[in-house]
Amino acid sequence: MKINILRAIIMILLLGTFYIIFGFSNQNGEESGNLSGKIAKITLEILPIENNEQNLKRAEAVIRKIAHFSIYTLVGFLLMSFVSTYHVKEKKRIGICLFIGIFYAISDEIHQKFVPGRSCKITDVMLDTMGVLLGILMLLTILEIHKKIKTKINRQNVAKSSI
Repeated sequence: MKINILRAIIMILLLGTFYIIFGFSNQNGEESGNLSGKIAKITLEILPIENNEQNLKRAEAVIRKIAHFSIYTLVGFLLMSFVSTYHVKEKKRIGICLFIGIFYAISDEIHQKFVPGRSCKITDVMLDTMGVLLGILMLLTILEIHKKIKTKINRQNVAKSSI
């Protein structure tokens, strides 16, 4: 019962993340540019960097790439979290998550091609893929640490009970 609740929560979070990605991709070029521009302006006001047009454009480009990478890192983390609730070999889990993540990244870029003022970029798909991979690796690291802690606690409990 607990596992089904966990799966449902993870799936809701994953679908919510996909919905957010779709929403950002559905913004036309002007809306998307305005949002990135606002964040870039705020960033330049905080950082000790000259606030000029050239730096604003650079900051905007970096912010867009960070947004791609970070949201797809979340996708990878959530995908791996969901798939890890099933008894599937690790290599297969990684493969499934990468496939779904890359498929969604490609479909997202194709979607953008049909939105006025937006384009389809293979570099964004590659960046998204790297994000998915990082999310997968983050969860695998967390699971490995959890496993080692659990093993250590079990050893300590066995040692205590044998005394």
